[in-house]
Amino acid sequence: MKERILVVDDDEKITNLLRRALSYEGYITDIAHDGPRALSIALEHHPDLVILDIQLPGMDGLEVCRRLREGGSEPILMLTARDEVSDRVHGLDSGADDYLVKPFAIEELMARVRALLRRREPETRSELRFSDLVLDTASREARRGERLIELSAKEFDLLSLFMHNPRRVLTREHILEQAWGYDFYGESNVIEVYVGYLRQKLEANGEARLIHTVRGAGYVLKE
Repeated sequence: MKERILVVDDDEKITNLLRRALSYEGYITDIAHDGPRALSIALEHHPDLVILDIQLPGMDGLEVCRRLREGGSEPILMLTARDEVSDRVHGLDSGADDYLVKPFAIEELMARVRALLRRREPETRSELRFSDLVLDTASREARRGERLIELSAKEFDLLSLFMHNPRRVLTREHILEQAWGYDFYGESNVIEVYVGYLRQKLEANGEARLIHTVRGAGYVLKE
């Protein structure tokens, strides 16, 4: 089922831009240009995520956020021109899950949308399987055939990301955002290093490579 996203902003250029971008990614998009209308749509359609401006007519975004939090648990991404630390704190204290300042890059916004929706997804399986590789999400261990593979916390996060997205090319930006957090500013080669760690462990007995480099694009889990 497609996820439904509610976009709340009084700037029609922004709502039109986000409607196109979200629709292109396969999301169902509802639009509201003021606070009361946003609450009405949220009550009627129960969105999976809300992108919410702070400066709104009728009722500001902080109050909308507080009221949404009283009645639901959908992730809320604040989208605003206010860049002061105190503004970010007020937004997060009101119940927002994330905060993005205008002007923004649409790629960054979409990455944060994906991250928030992934956090909301319940883990329904204790084992993820691909080819002869099994990842136990409860014990945080992997197996290839009968061989047990112990993983560090970050190796587990990275392998879990690949196994949730088999045969899909993951960009370096997407991997950083999902496995390290969108605000990670560590070493530039951290992904290469950890992919190398995983390959060493997964191929220790001469097994076929499963994590492949896609030159100029990223990495993919495939046979």
